[in-house]
Amino acid sequence: MENYLDINKNSWNARVEPHLKSDFYFLEEFLQGRNSLNSIELELFGDIKDKSILHLQCHFGQDSISLSRMGAKVTGIDLSDKAIDAAKDLAKQCHTDTQFICTDVYNLPYVLDEKFDIVFTSYGTIGWLPDLEKWAHVVNHFLKPEGKFIMAEFHPVVWMYDDDFNRIVYNYFNEKPIIETSEGTYADTSAEIVQDYISWNHPLSDVLQNLMDKEMEIEKFQEFDWSPYPCFKNVDQFENGKWRINKFGNKIPLIYAIKAKKKSS
Repeated sequence: MENYLDINKNSWNARVEPHLKSDFYFLEEFLQGRNSLNSIELELFGDIKDKSILHLQCHFGQDSISLSRMGAKVTGIDLSDKAIDAAKDLAKQCHTDTQFICTDVYNLPYVLDEKFDIVFTSYGTIGWLPDLEKWAHVVNHFLKPEGKFIMAEFHPVVWMYDDDFNRIVYNYFNEKPIIETSEGTYADTSAEIVQDYISWNHPLSDVLQNLMDKEMEIEKFQEFDWSPYPCFKNVDQFENGKWRINKFGNKIPLIYAIKAKKKSS
């Protein structure tokens, strides 16, 4: 298979500039103090003052910086060097001590020697990873005993459909890599970028079982019939900050969330 890391790094590097300029990421409001986190993950976090948090696949760092603003000591990591450069600049502008490292998830244990109270990942992350057993190993590796793993992610049912949600075209299960070319980006469909990318669908059973196999005890598992982002085609906002695919209404799950604890022994 082609080197998915190089292909996806190029894809995400190309997205950084249009994302920074897009309304989707509300950069000016963020600089003025707006929290980029959503109610789904905020409820799972609770009070994080003085907690150490590792944020996997952090893009250009808005959520990492938001966690810093809430009193946590945060380290964000991402594959994209352009995203990490932007994240470091953003942290300076926001006057936070958020740390950022450019690396892929699987390589992280070789470049970071630290344990954390919380490991966090959210929204459009694990689909870029081919092997969830290795991913769960990384989560376990960086957590202190009794540490928490918090995750919010798009539901795998969503990724079964074509972009217009007219028909099912992809396997729910991780059958093979999905190799495609995209124009624009979810944050700005008119962005003049055309990028190849490689992704994988992961069924819920793979997510949950791999975490449990790595000494993680599932404390909470939730599914939501709405998305906090209007990143799909043909969506309606039915409440402030909550979108559904208009033809499905509340009939399919769009998001799931997990809170798990690393066993002490």
